Amino acid sequence: MRTKIKNAFSSKINTIGLPILALCWVSFFWGTTWIASKEGVKHMPALQLAGIRQFIGGFLYISFFMFKKTPWPKGKQWKTIIILSILNFVLSNGLSTWGVKYISSGLGAIIGALVPLWVVIISFFRGERLARLAVIGLVVSFGGVCAIFYDHLSDFLLPDFRFGIFISIISTLTWAFGTLYTKKKAASFNPYFSLGLQMFISSILLFAFTGATGTSVSLSSIPMISWLSIAYLVIFGSVLTFIAFIYALQNLPAEINSIYAYINPIVAVILGTIIFGESLTTAIAIGGAVTLIGLYMVNYSLRKGRKIL
Repeated sequence: MRTKIKNAFSSKINTIGLPILALCWVSFFWGTTWIASKEGVKHMPALQLAGIRQFIGGFLYISFFMFKKTPWPKGKQWKTIIILSILNFVLSNGLSTWGVKYISSGLGAIIGALVPLWVVIISFFRGERLARLAVIGLVVSFGGVCAIFYDHLSDFLLPDFRFGIFISIISTLTWAFGTLYTKKKAASFNPYFSLGLQMFISSILLFAFTGATGTSVSLSSIPMISWLSIAYLVIFGSVLTFIAFIYALQNLPAEINSIYAYINPIVAVILGTIIFGESLTTAIAIGGAVTLIGLYMVNYSLRKGRKIL
């Protein structure tokens, strides 16, 4: 009986395909990390939470590659790693985590999905021509964002809300710069070992900042709910889901693999409504859908441009 169940399960996985299952995992669990961050920052400083998360995640990655006796980076490779640790983790991850302290997790996730728009805009100001589809996608996404914020006009009177929106937008901008820098400075060094080093270095910088500004709290005063949030973010946000993402990236076409970017915000919005009672109005639903359609158009244009090049 046990063998029959095992064979049936294996057959089902082979039919669906492990890469598709990995993509489904990524699509769901990276959406849930916004909820975990929202819960965690309710009870402790956001930048300290991000620092602890990245310290543990980075330590696990580095330990694995040291066990595998992977060569360490050399020379100019360290410069690239340090710059990416600042752009992607100190600023982008740190600020997006801080942002959900003041705005809803769903809104934070939607803003977080806007990175491709910044990539296109930055590329334009660097002298690159924009495809017509990318321009249309930008306009459509902007219209969707306007629809979303229609229900939040009164919230802009609140300083905390404005601050949350501001740092969340800055976090997407720094990630876009990190994306472009990675493309420009693509190195032969193991990218996954690099990721662990970026996490670890960023955690040291975040600890230094929170310590110098007096915004950190003692570890003993951090409540269990925040530790559980950190554990969830490390296991599902920084380790398991990233492994699944790499696997899907290596085994699926880019057109299919990019679907996770459109599902993450939907998961975050729905779970935010269920768990935290965050508002899910018609304007937010329609605006979110329009924004994601515009993002798809921009991403499609970028992928098409790469194929031509």
